[in-house]
Amino acid sequence: MRRALVVAVVSLAPFAGAGDASAARECDGLDVCISVPGPWVAVPAAPARGTRTVYYQLTCPRGSIVGGVDAVRRDRTLDVRFLGAMGSPINPGITTSRRVLFVATYARTRRTSFRPFAGCIPTSGGGGRGTTFFAAVAPPRAQPPVRRVRTVRVRPGGRRVAVACRRGERIVGSSHAVGFRSRRPPSARLMAGVGAAHRRLNGRVEVRARRGAAVPTSARVVVQVHALCARGAA
Repeated sequence: MRRALVVAVVSLAPFAGAGDASAARECDGLDVCISVPGPWVAVPAAPARGTRTVYYQLTCPRGSIVGGVDAVRRDRTLDVRFLGAMGSPINPGITTSRRVLFVATYARTRRTSFRPFAGCIPTSGGGGRGTTFFAAVAPPRAQPPVRRVRTVRVRPGGRRVAVACRRGERIVGSSHAVGFRSRRPPSARLMAGVGAAHRRLNGRVEVRARRGAAVPTSARVVVQVHALCARGAA
């Protein structure tokens, strides 16, 4: 059985059910689905007359690919989308792979957050009638820039983490995101208590993250580092 890619990026009330995984619909329409919830990803305030963009990547378990996505947002004006590959028909294995990149764009001058979800489906296997599975499509030889991503926990005292491009690659872009693994969305004060900044150095991206005194020791904070890498010479 083949099904079209299930895509659901929904608008929810700021706090009504905002922390419940049941509020997300990343597995709707999929007979076999593994839900992969992300953390609450902090989105900093946008500059005056500008926008702020935050990237966050989720990864399905081995042997599965993304079949559906969803995102819970604190602010209806926050635009959350995902990046998919070109191809026809729009389908898992063509549009999506084992990883999915969420892109959040914000234009308000205050902090907010969103929580991404991925619905993962098996890439192969048997089963009776109604089982959903897909054969992964081999990528073409010519590849666009690839994203090298690493996610680590930020414990009290802070953390330094780096991501490097591989041999034969050159770095062409970089970013980072801070996430809070909690049932409820983080408060503005909690988000302000975690600072992070990244820089490019010798073909790698280095992030320094810190936790302020306002962040409880029980808070589970992560930082995700992105290095966008291109193959070959410029």
